[in-house]
Amino acid sequence: MARAISPCIFCQIAGSSNSTPLLHSDDKVVAFKDINPSAFRHYLVVPVEHIPTVNDLQRRNEDYTLGKVPFGKSYDKCGETLLRRDAPQSNQYRFGFHQPPFNHLHLHCFALPFIPRWKQLKYMSLGPLGGFIEAEKLLEKIKPLSPIPP
Repeated sequence: MARAISPCIFCQIAGSSNSTPLLHSDDKVVAFKDINPSAFRHYLVVPVEHIPTVNDLQRRNEDYTLGKVPFGKSYDKCGETLLRRDAPQSNQYRFGFHQPPFNHLHLHCFALPFIPRWKQLKYMSLGPLGGFIEAEKLLEKIKPLSPIPP
């Protein structure tokens, strides 16, 4: 089924309806270089499905499984695999999401250091005000209270 052209730039990239070179593409996620990198290597991993923000993920099995697949295991793995391939000399990686008001969920994958160093301010948690949330903290936040079936 052909997807309608969306005004969302990440939907356009995921649907290959623009010229952004992809580092990875599968049926769940696409990965590409950030156009304004803040670190030695800075990639974005975006779900193909339009999910507006981290607030749209809840403590439900399907959201946690979604999170665990694209944002946990394969999402982090996708970003981590790309970073280890392209920046093997980096000894620190960081993965996380901006919290609202953004219009399409996307994982930032960094091979540190931040360049220039002040750019790290953009990727700090602001507590209840939002800011940036580490991928692992997001997964903790949406982990269902009841056990997840295998």
